[in-house]
Amino acid sequence: QVQLEESGGGVVQAGGSLRVSCAASGSIFAINAMGWYRQAPGKQRELVAAITSDGRNYADSVKGRFTISRDNAANTVWPQMNSLKPEDSAVYSCHAAIITRRGDYLTDYWGQGTQVIVSS
Repeated sequence: QVQLEESGGGVVQAGGSLRVSCAASGSIFAINAMGWYRQAPGKQRELVAAITSDGRNYADSVKGRFTISRDNAANTVWPQMNSLKPEDSAVYSCHAAIITRRGDYLTDYWGQGTQVIVSS
């Protein structure tokens, strides 16, 4: 089994900064991609930022404000979120595409989600 443990989130004023973190643990052979998605009420879930084998991907709405980093040894990924806006408020969920054993297929894993509220 694989677990994704999230930390961070909370309430911050507009213009402030916040960091959420996600650590993957368990039966892990390789991690192909790891990142964060978010879903606001009434909206579809969207990619926020991720690190894949091809590099770093960001939603257009967060480019220049969010920076995602990864510690491969600790299987941890965290986006530093700066200049937060009320429209960044959402439930943020960690995602990882993981191979648990050599020769197995990639499997998607999700964290339980953490609330980020940006007050105006």
